[in-house]
Formats: sequence, C-alpha cells, structure tokens
Amino acid sequence: PPHDDALASRLSFTSIRLDGGLAPPSCQTCSAHENEATCFANSPQTAGSVNLDSDQIKRRKFFNEALAKLLSPAIDYLEDKFPKMGVDRIHIRPPGALEDEQEFLDTCTRCGACEDVCPVSAIRRLTGISEELDGTPHLDPDIAACVICDDLACIKNCPSGALMPIADISQIRMGFAEVYASACLRVSGEPCRECVDKCPVGSHALRIDGNSPPIVERGCVGCGICQNVCPTLPKAITVKPL
Repeated sequence: PPHDDALASRLSFTSIRLDGGLAPPSCQTCSAHENEATCFANSPQTAGSVNLDSDQIKRRKFFNEALAKLLSPAIDYLEDKFPKMGVDRIHIRPPGALEDEQEFLDTCTRCGACEDVCPVSAIRRLTGISEELDGTPHLDPDIAACVICDDLACIKNCPSGALMPIADISQIRMGFAEVYASACLRVSGEPCRECVDKCPVGSHALRIDGNSPPIVERGCVGCGICQNVCPTLPKAITVKPL
C-alpha cells in the first residue's frame, strides 16, 4: 500500500539479501522498483551473483515493509525527542529577517525586491554558493553597509514575510560587532573615531572609553557601518551575523 511504501522510504538501511548476505540499496531510478530484479542483479556489487524471481522480490519487499512498520514508533519517538538542528546563519541578512535561518530560507522567494529598493545598494543576492542559498539577500559590510534608512524600504517591499516589520530600530538584529584591539589604530596612540562617529545607533552600540579601542554595547544592530569605515586592514572591527 502507498502508506507502507512511504513508511519504508523513511529507512535507509542496507537491503538484506535472501542468502543472508548484504546487498546494495534498491536502485532509485527504477519507477516503483518495477525493474528491481534487473538493476539488482546487474549492480557492480552483485552482478552475476544473484538471480531473483518474482516470489523472492515479493518476500524481500514484504520483509522491508515489515521492518519499517516495526521500527516506525521508535523513529517517531527519536524525531520528537531530538528535533532537527537549526541551520547556522553565516551571512548577514537584511533588517527584519526571520531569526531562524531555515525559516528564512523557506520563506524568502528570492524575488530581489529588497535588493531593488535599498537606497545604498547594500543588499545583494548571493550567487554561486548553493542551490538553497543562491538568490537570498545578504549584506557585505566591506562593500556597503546598511544605513538603517528611515522607512526601512526592504522590509516594506518584502512580499513573502521573510523580512518582518519592526516597531523600532533597536529591534534590528542583523549581527553584532567584534573588536580586534591589536589591529585598532587607537592602540598605537592614533585618535581614530571613525566607527564610533559614523554609527547610526550611537553610544547605545559603540562607545570609546579613554584611549582604548571602541567598546561594543548591547544596542549594536549589526548594520556594518563600523566595519565599512574602519581604515585598517585587516579590519579592527567586523560584524558577525546573528
């Protein structure tokens, strides 16, 4: 029955040959395994070693379906007990992006609307990464940073809900800045203040205490302006995605 076939498909166990040995999994190119005997007998691992008749195939299929039914409750329990791990976010997403990366990937339609309306062309679509990631919007602060524009046009023009409305800019969580003190010009006595002076959030995100390198506060929204204007190479401050 269809239900049994679906249940069996959840298992990826190696097939068990009727003579007691192990056989390679059934050929996935055969429609409903109509040619199973042929593809099984001709596989590189078993060529010439078996000759399955229709009764043997039926018994083998019955055994696999019975095993699937037997183990299904255990699989259901483990799936509930140990839910799938989330996908790590490795790219800075536009303001309002859904916090869960997998949910964001599933919701985003790759339409490019947010990219089209960004006033500083900071939003770009990924290319050449993977089928799942290509076409999704991201920001590279080394190229252009988010300026937290007044109307947050990217959010307003997102048709799918991948970018959700926010009540206040303090709710934006694109990333969080990290300071590498050894690379900062202030360590060598230069009075550089580029990152602090250009930060659109102000002292809620970045501040300077005496002659020390900048200090990142909890109000950092991850816009990337600090990284973009930092004059050092490598950068003394960079933004990591959240």
